[in-house]
Amino acid sequence: MAITAQDIEDLIRDAFPHAQILVEGDDGAHFSAQVIDESFRGINRVQQQRAVYAALKGKMDGSQGDLHALALTTKAPD
Repeated sequence: MAITAQDIEDLIRDAFPHAQILVEGDDGAHFSAQVIDESFRGINRVQQQRAVYAALKGKMDGSQGDLHALALTTKAPD
């Protein structure tokens, strides 16, 4: 089952309701996402990205995952 950019945004939005989120990609498997959220302030990028990946609820797990690649940029607001 192919996943859409909107599906990804919805999953991230559930975990980060006040974030600025931009998800791009239209091949059903490879996407890029930018997530800007105040909760990222004071934590390193690895921790930020782990939090976003956790929000995807296993959609990237293993070769059978719906989402095969996500170029992810995270940061706290300026």
